Amino acid sequence: MTASIKLGRIAGVQIGVNWSVLIIFGLVTGALSFNYFPDLYPNRSLLTYVFAGLVLAGVFFAGLLAHEVSHAIVAQRNGIAVESITLWLLGGVAVLRGQPRTPGAQVRIAGIGPLVSLAIGLVFTTMCFGLAMIGQTGMIFGAFVWLAAINIALALFNLLPATPLDGGRLLCAGLWRMRGDRYWAAKFAARCGQGLGLLFVGLGLWQVLSHGRASSLWLAFVGWFVLIAAQSEERQASIGKALAGVRMDEVMSSNPETAPATMSIAEFVRTHMWNTRCRTFPLMLNNSPVGLVSLKKLRKISRERWEITQLREVSQPLAQFTLATPEEFVPDVLLRMGGRPDGRIFVVNDGQLVGIVSPADINKAVERAELRLRAGSAPFVSVK
Repeated sequence: MTASIKLGRIAGVQIGVNWSVLIIFGLVTGALSFNYFPDLYPNRSLLTYVFAGLVLAGVFFAGLLAHEVSHAIVAQRNGIAVESITLWLLGGVAVLRGQPRTPGAQVRIAGIGPLVSLAIGLVFTTMCFGLAMIGQTGMIFGAFVWLAAINIALALFNLLPATPLDGGRLLCAGLWRMRGDRYWAAKFAARCGQGLGLLFVGLGLWQVLSHGRASSLWLAFVGWFVLIAAQSEERQASIGKALAGVRMDEVMSSNPETAPATMSIAEFVRTHMWNTRCRTFPLMLNNSPVGLVSLKKLRKISRERWEITQLREVSQPLAQFTLATPEEFVPDVLLRMGGRPDGRIFVVNDGQLVGIVSPADINKAVERAELRLRAGSAPFVSVK
């Protein structure tokens, strides 16, 4: 999940917001401003309701951010670097540069998020009791009741034993400790997630069709997200098992064909395109990669613009790609590729491009690894 807006850094981790947050922010604000507060506290001005709704929605998302930041801090303390945190439509995503090395580490990383949400909920619950004891049951009391309920509900929902929820990762850690096979455990938890997703989709659609509850479409949508994410987790577990211990330099295409970023399209066509069978070209500026251009994209540029258009003007910028070092393990790199618009990985060493890994390279590596496992042969060796 890529960030549309970067907010800064917390604990050294880049924090971003995906555009889809605007949707849920608007829905939460609208529900609070036009339903929750008017129903409980009538005869206030519309401006009062909208202001209260905006404030509560902001506090709610601050709680989601605290949930994700807690994952990041505990991951760092367990030796795993954190690349970024992105808030989006259904919560947040923390991108880790690696995997927990032990079941205990996975329990700590996964468990801290629900604990933080539960703690936030209990803090607001305590405030509610305090206000009630002194007879203050106005809109502030109602706001604290909602914040207490939503954070406790978030904690409980995340504890459901199904990946990609935190409870699924706790289940995975327990099964990993029992059987000693992290990938089998991850696949089991992912299949539980698929079952939960199908259950939510079925319940949501049933309520819509049988009771006419359009609001239940939200439950179906959440189920669809859980289902798709769980399927992705199962695929990652399968690839992780096949490529466990395999480094990026064992699967990458070394010394890829490149082109200068400042070269015009016309010069590129005259001097580069005919000398290779490649369809994509990393662009270099001062000996460092800055993006990638494809023949497909160039075909869309009118011939009249070729002489005056540089390749970097029509390229995908480097920020849209996953970067890795030659020594990193393939499964760890694949974990942080979610949401990238392109499946290629730039392999860099001291800022220098040394290789490219495409989805086809990964597929070939998986096929060879699976055949090796079936044959019980020697460790993985890349053959170009």
